[in-house]
Amino acid sequence: MSYYTKIDQLVKAATDENISIGELTLKEEALNSGKSEEECYARMEKQLTVMEQGILEGLNSTAKSPSGLTGGDAVRLHTYAQKKTIGGKTIVNAIAAAIAVSEVNANMGRIVAAPTAGSCGIMPGAIISIMNEYNIDRKKTVLALFTSSAIGLVISTNATVAGAEGGCQAECGAASAMCAAALVEMFDGTPAQVAQAAALSLKNLLGLACDPVAGLVEVPCVKRNGFCAAHSIAAADMALAGVESVIPPDEVIDAMYRIGKEMPVSIKETAMGGLATSPTGKAYAKKILG
Repeated sequence: MSYYTKIDQLVKAATDENISIGELTLKEEALNSGKSEEECYARMEKQLTVMEQGILEGLNSTAKSPSGLTGGDAVRLHTYAQKKTIGGKTIVNAIAAAIAVSEVNANMGRIVAAPTAGSCGIMPGAIISIMNEYNIDRKKTVLALFTSSAIGLVISTNATVAGAEGGCQAECGAASAMCAAALVEMFDGTPAQVAQAAALSLKNLLGLACDPVAGLVEVPCVKRNGFCAAHSIAAADMALAGVESVIPPDEVIDAMYRIGKEMPVSIKETAMGGLATSPTGKAYAKKILG
């Protein structure tokens, strides 16, 4: 039995079986891996635990990265979230958590590439913050991670999740789509709403450049993880409200792939364009790389 390679296949199969996409994906993983559902579930729960540990580590450290470009912003935001904020405590906590994990990555800490190291903070930042804020059952959250993995598999099969191939729309865009899908399932959305959340989230990040200063996964990557965590929450809320993407999810993924192919090499992780070649970006590169 092969994995589902289209979003509409996932939605139809889950709807026909009257189960969530997460439950469907868990069954599929067990069939394809030769392991029991319990073993597959335990492995995914371990990923959730690593995500949680990354958040805790990042929120309790102001250490600068080896380059000196990043570090301490997660703590700043977490402290700020305890006050009156513009976006509300839930959003700011999600942003802080996302940046925390991304800062851990910049400091060579342990993270879950979800789906890449450059986008590692988005899913844990939003998913775990929402899980804690609304006391969502841990099992439901783990199953939601299976949902996100199914979305990620479709994207990687039909497009790419590599910034070097498709720009940051492929990394942070894919992570945001995966995250939004998981959030909808955590709030008991339908398979169709899960798909719409992924489409809405990815669609709004089409064309996003990958232009890391000095070629490091720090600027603008770390803060971008925070923005995309909030972005994913917005997409999930839209989908749960009944908002739909005019362009179907699978077509959005196809469009992302085409856009990535059309992007110049300078904004596909080469540090040859965008922010990386701004005067300040070049000055930091010279200082860091000599």
